[in-house]
Amino acid sequence: MEVYVTMTNMRTFMFFALSLFTLASSGQTSFEKYFTDKVLRFDFMLAGNSNKTVVYPVGMKEELWFAGSHENLIDPFNYGNFKYEVFDAAENLLIYSRGFCTLFQEWQTTAEAKTMERSFYEVATIPFPKNKVRFVLNIRERNGNFIKLYERMIDPSDYYIIKEKTVNTAVTKIYGPGNPRECVDLAFVAEGYTADEMNKFREDVKKMADILFAESPFSDYRDKINIWAVEAVSSDSGTDIPGEKIYNNTVLNSTFFTFGTDRYLTTQDIKSVNDYAAAAPHDNIIVLINSNKYGGGGVYNYYSGTTAGHPLSPVVFIHEFGHGFAGLADEYYSSEVAYEEFYPLNVEPWEPNITTMVNFESKWKKMISRETKVPTPAEEKYSNVTGLFEGGGYSAKG
Repeated sequence: MEVYVTMTNMRTFMFFALSLFTLASSGQTSFEKYFTDKVLRFDFMLAGNSNKTVVYPVGMKEELWFAGSHENLIDPFNYGNFKYEVFDAAENLLIYSRGFCTLFQEWQTTAEAKTMERSFYEVATIPFPKNKVRFVLNIRERNGNFIKLYERMIDPSDYYIIKEKTVNTAVTKIYGPGNPRECVDLAFVAEGYTADEMNKFREDVKKMADILFAESPFSDYRDKINIWAVEAVSSDSGTDIPGEKIYNNTVLNSTFFTFGTDRYLTTQDIKSVNDYAAAAPHDNIIVLINSNKYGGGGVYNYYSGTTAGHPLSPVVFIHEFGHGFAGLADEYYSSEVAYEEFYPLNVEPWEPNITTMVNFESKWKKMISRETKVPTPAEEKYSNVTGLFEGGGYSAKG
C-alpha cells in the first residue's frame, strides 16, 4: 500500500479552509447565547514519549477579542491530531470545537522519543463562555479515531482566570477592509527584528501579503482578509542556527535544526508566540523570522513560520501557510526529515491532499477526470492535471 498525493488542488483545499471563516453553516450553535466577544485561553503541557501522552494544566487567562467566526463554531473538517471541544455544562451540548496539531506530536515520531520523555508548552483558545462549560481535549490515535485525553470543568467566574493586560507591543494593520468577526485575520508576529528593524518588518509583512493576494483563492477573498503586523522586539537580529553554532537572543526563541533537520525552522516557545499574537485579532498566526537563510515550518492551527529574506521565502511562506491554515500534508518524500513511520499505511490520513487509498472516496477521487490514468504517471503531460501521484507524506512507497 502506497501514499499518494493530488499535487494540483491546493487552491481547492485553501478555499474550503477560507469558507470556515467567511461562510455561514446551518446547524450551528448561537454565539450570543453561549459566548462573549473575548477569549478564554487555556495553557497546558503535553508530555510523554513515543507511546505516551499526558496533559498537565498550567493556567487560564482572559484575552481581548475573539476574532473567529460567530457562525461556524463547530469545526466541520475534523482535521488535526488533537481536537478540543467545549460543552455547555447545563445542557451537555457541544458549542465549540477546533482541531489542531503540535510539535509535540511530530517529536513523538522521532527516534529520540523512543529513548526519552519531553514536555511541550501548548495553548488552546476558545470564545469566552458566559456560563460553566466542560472542556475536553481529544487525541487522534494511530487508527485515525479520536479518544478523550483530558477533561475539566471551567467556571468563567473563577478568580484564577487571569485578567491582566496583553503584552505591550505596537500593532500595525497592513491590510484590512473588514470587521474581524466577518473576516479571516492573519497576525504576522516579528521574530529576530530589533527595535531599529521594525520598518523592515512592516515592509516584509507587506511583501508576504502581496504574495498571498497574488494566489488563488486569496486573490478572490481580498475583501475578507485582514493582515496585522505585531511588532515584537528582539534584543538580537536573526535566529538560532545550532548547526553553525549561531545563537541569538530573540523574543520568540526560534531555531533552525528542529529535530535535527537543518532547514526546519520553528519555535517551541508557544507561550510567547500566543502572548504577542494576542495583541491583534487573529484566526491564524504567522511567525516571520528575520533571516536570509532558507527555511520555515508550519503546523495546523498552531502557527506558520518562514524566513523573510531568502529568494525562495515567498514559496516557503505559501507552502508553510498551507500546513498552518488548511492542514495540508507535505507532498514530498525525498527530502531529509526526522520522522519515522509518520503515516500508518492501513489508515486514511486526515490531511485532505494525501491518501493511502484506504478511503480515497472521501478525498479528491471525484475531481479526477476519466481520461487521467490512476495511479497517475509522473510525466510532463500530467503536470497540471488533478491525479493520483505515488509518493508523499515522507513516504515514496508503502
